[in-house]
Amino acid sequence: MPRTRPKKPSSSSSTSNNDPVEAEVEKKRSVSVMLSLIAVMINCCWAVHRYQYDAMPTPVGVEQAGKRGFSEEAAMEHVVALTQFGPHSVGSTALDHAVKYVLAVTENIKETAHREVDVQVELFHVQSGANHLVGGLFKGKTLLYSDLKHVLLRVLPKYLPNAEEDAILVSSHIDTVFSTGGAGDCSSCVAVMLELARGISQWAHGFKHAVIFLFNTGEEEGLNGAHSFITQHPWRNSIRVAIDLEAMGIGGKSSIFQGGPDPWAIENFAKVAKYPSGQIIAQHISPLSSWMRWANQTETCRPEIGLNIVLRHGVRGLIKSATDFQVYKEVAGLSGLDFAYADITAVYHTKNDKLELLKPGSLQHLGENMLAFLLQTATSPRFPKVKEVKNAEVVVQDQAVFFDILGTYMVVYRQSFANMLHNSVVLQALLIWTTSLVIGGYPAVVSLGLSCLSVLLMWTFSLSFSVAVSFILPLICSSPVPYIASPWLVLGLFVAPAVLGALIGQHMGYLILLKYLRHVFSKRKQKGSPIFGADIIQSEAERWLFKAGFVQWLAILILGTLFKIGSSYVALVWLISPAFAYGFLEATLSPVRPPKPLKIVTLVLGMAVPIVLTAGIFIRLVGTVIGIVIRYDRNPGSTPEWLGNVLVSVFVATIVCLTMVYLLSYVHLSGAKRPMIIVACALFGLTLSAVLTGIVPPFTEDIARTVNVVHVVEATGGSGENQTPISYISLFSFTPGKLIEEAEQVKEEGFVCGNSKVIDFVTFEVKYGCISSNDAKSGWDESDVPKLHVESDVKKGDRVTQVLIDTKVSTRWSLAINMDKIEDFKFEGNSEELVSVGDKIGVDGWHIIQFSGGKDAPKRFNLTLFWMTTTEPEGSKQAPNPLLKLRTDVDRLTPKAERVLQKLPPWCTVFGKSTSPHTLAFLTSLPVDF
Repeated sequence: MPRTRPKKPSSSSSTSNNDPVEAEVEKKRSVSVMLSLIAVMINCCWAVHRYQYDAMPTPVGVEQAGKRGFSEEAAMEHVVALTQFGPHSVGSTALDHAVKYVLAVTENIKETAHREVDVQVELFHVQSGANHLVGGLFKGKTLLYSDLKHVLLRVLPKYLPNAEEDAILVSSHIDTVFSTGGAGDCSSCVAVMLELARGISQWAHGFKHAVIFLFNTGEEEGLNGAHSFITQHPWRNSIRVAIDLEAMGIGGKSSIFQGGPDPWAIENFAKVAKYPSGQIIAQHISPLSSWMRWANQTETCRPEIGLNIVLRHGVRGLIKSATDFQVYKEVAGLSGLDFAYADITAVYHTKNDKLELLKPGSLQHLGENMLAFLLQTATSPRFPKVKEVKNAEVVVQDQAVFFDILGTYMVVYRQSFANMLHNSVVLQALLIWTTSLVIGGYPAVVSLGLSCLSVLLMWTFSLSFSVAVSFILPLICSSPVPYIASPWLVLGLFVAPAVLGALIGQHMGYLILLKYLRHVFSKRKQKGSPIFGADIIQSEAERWLFKAGFVQWLAILILGTLFKIGSSYVALVWLISPAFAYGFLEATLSPVRPPKPLKIVTLVLGMAVPIVLTAGIFIRLVGTVIGIVIRYDRNPGSTPEWLGNVLVSVFVATIVCLTMVYLLSYVHLSGAKRPMIIVACALFGLTLSAVLTGIVPPFTEDIARTVNVVHVVEATGGSGENQTPISYISLFSFTPGKLIEEAEQVKEEGFVCGNSKVIDFVTFEVKYGCISSNDAKSGWDESDVPKLHVESDVKKGDRVTQVLIDTKVSTRWSLAINMDKIEDFKFEGNSEELVSVGDKIGVDGWHIIQFSGGKDAPKRFNLTLFWMTTTEPEGSKQAPNPLLKLRTDVDRLTPKAERVLQKLPPWCTVFGKSTSPHTLAFLTSLPVDF
């Protein structure tokens, strides 16, 4: 139908609007401009990420660094030496060699130190201890340790007598999990510390404070090294600031992973770091922070403050792990910083944490930053005092908000300033919106509501399309997570559907809004108002869609400010910059002036600052989430295969909706809808074809799937005495997906796969795996089977049972105590009380004791159980759980397990963690009715 035009076209109407030829030319131009603009923005986002996270400093040689500089060349020599020992877990001979190496290097540093510097070196031998952390992964657990050895090096000026009273702690761990040599986690950290200590030993004559370097062992078994030092060593009382160096990948830029509670450390780091890297948003996806316990211990903590703290630091966190920094904050009340390497997170705790993947410049980046920081802080006249803040409200207000700009400058400010800034912006935004709606009247209110509806439809369709792919992939692909080795596949598998859904959803909202605006302008025509053409109405709808992006980010900013979430600065940036560009170039308060199409320059100016500040971290977070999917199924077979995909797809769709809300509002009048839909569909189709045909494999030798092989000797179900054990090989994976291809490679070994046999490994369960009992009798002896012997059971009055635990050849084990039956317990080893009677926390009805120790750790323990007086209700048909469950671990390869490991494809790797067994595990239990 031909458009109705007023006799005298308004100033906004151009000749081209009345000329079909000119209109077609404009349409073609707008399509090319929009597609070019989208391509430029994608390239800008990738360029920001590359510059922010991949641009590494040039490694410095030994001669170039001199005595006082940091040399990656020298540090790499330490990495090479440590990785040559192979996996060096607690209790292994390899760890003894690694500790001796570190001790020898520190002794050499002592000998070559500046003549006015005092360097003290100590081999700290911990006999035993108990770690009672309650946050994150440690709820319902007691971590016991014995026979741990740490290397300590303290640097301080000789002629300043009070220097040793205040110290900075720099800490990392020498030990690895049993599955890797740990080039990244954390030989790289230890190497940086050794080179730092060498350089600091030439500077410390001008220090006002001491610097302590702690090379601990036992971190991988539950942060035991840090705990033993901070609770037992005499130097612990002098520490004021703790710096922890970690790795959750291998190499790249070492970024601040956590910080606080006092902002002193992050503020000083931002002043002097040559290559600052850190985002508070990373702190929010980490595990449950020890903030909760720390805040609850303060005198004036209120529940709402605790809620704010939990919301700001994550309830469980996407990354289910912990670092020594948790010990320093939770146990010692220290402030500080937690650094982590985070490149290629998929290799974490696998065989591929190897030297070849360590990117050049990684050690130089961390080393130069840390050297500048230590020189700054060690000469500072003020240190934060331990637990000096007594009010949790003050803690929240003083928390630092920090983020780096392209890895060259770091912005740091207090939460109190953030609250003031955010509240000011929110109030001004609400005032502007209120004024605008009052001027626009009822039609403006309805238009705002419909534009917000377009945002909701955008989210609904984007999430639906992306999540739908998550459910489809396990049904049609050999692996439900085919993008692990090639993260760029996510662009086709999830980003393309998310963009397609966002475009369709917003366009539906646009059509509804357009229909309403036509109705409004039709009414105005009847009242004699100026008549606007269809192009004017479309421009008005486009503007409302653009302004709906303000509403989206304003709502996020309000919530972030309400709960004092530090990363709310992201919402602030995405609100202010586009709003300023729109107000400067587009906005008018006159309801008479007809709207024009939005200018391209408005979008470019509005998106420039948000892209620079957030594009890198968004891409980085997606890569991190993809990496953790490789170990996502913590109880193999307990989660649906699509669940890991849903996590990635929701994360991707969320970022798409948050960041493309402004860009998509331009598409509806550009004629670029069809090309965008075609490109999105083609990208999805090509990517899916590459996955289905195997052109791009789901795993490679460098980015391998986690497949653990454990020789299990099971003697459960009896009283712990005179049992006939059965043995079998268990094959399971923490990566989502069935073990079809892996089992095919070892089919001659007689494996049967499925979920018919659930293996209870005490700390986790294997609900889907492969089992083989063929040739499983060799490599172990019945004398290796642990014993749970009831020495006494007094039932008069309050029932008390004493159990002797003999772990035989194992110094690494896990014991679960049934807290539905047991009210409390006491645990003793070597005639020493390791766990006292007191309140015990259980999870799912169990309290778990994890023990790890060196070769001289005790192997016989006494457990005293104090029973509950209440009994189970009558008529209960639930199968009774055992009273005790015990798993002992031995780092030994039996002939059968060794053959299986050799036959597995190269894209398989053993994955190690503190709760997993080694390659040989013994299971036993004590029934309730013993």
